[in-house]
Amino acid sequence: MKDGPDISRIAALIGDPARANILTALMAGKALTATELAGEAGVTVQTASAHLAKLEAAEMIQCRKSGRHKYFTLGSDDVAHALEALMGLAAGAGHLRTRTGPRDAALREARVCYSHLAGEKGITLYQGLLARGMLHEAGEAVTLTARGEVFLTDFGVDLAALKRSKTPLCRSCLDWSARQTHLAGSGGRAILAQMQTLGWAQREDGTRVVRFSPKGEAAFQDVFGRP
Repeated sequence: MKDGPDISRIAALIGDPARANILTALMAGKALTATELAGEAGVTVQTASAHLAKLEAAEMIQCRKSGRHKYFTLGSDDVAHALEALMGLAAGAGHLRTRTGPRDAALREARVCYSHLAGEKGITLYQGLLARGMLHEAGEAVTLTARGEVFLTDFGVDLAALKRSKTPLCRSCLDWSARQTHLAGSGGRAILAQMQTLGWAQREDGTRVVRFSPKGEAAFQDVFGRP
């Protein structure tokens, strides 16, 4: 037997179309029930439950109970990061599920990648922070600079709380639609959350699309657009 991690089990789990649909649905960051995920996967609830059990055993998803109900989310940011990379690989190879349409354009513009901002807006945010010296990039490693710490605090982010979290503060994530980097990690998540709190943007129900209001668009470009 070869040494090192065995990717075959994970690959087999993702390779099943129904499980791939389940994982893709959870990329929106919303906790979903087995019934909802069955609809996303196009299978019966009983079949979906069997798929969910396999994904949970592999720690690719986690189950949260609220009263009599069970809700499922992705197991970690690492799972989301891997799925986004696979989406980029599939898109680059031309393996697309549907023809390009209005919703695809909206997804390319701004969407949620599990918990942070992706699409053209996410790329603009990342490049703007780099250009302003708020992020430092060394290969795939990304760190928040002292100037960046001041910026996040002034923007309304509880930086001290983020630093206590086990989740990396900053992490690069390859955007599948543009094949450029956007900002993941707890910092990326907090920035998107604060944009929503400020009323700049809101999630489109039932999709990964993030819609910016006209005022939010202007504010975003002023704060995060390239100088």
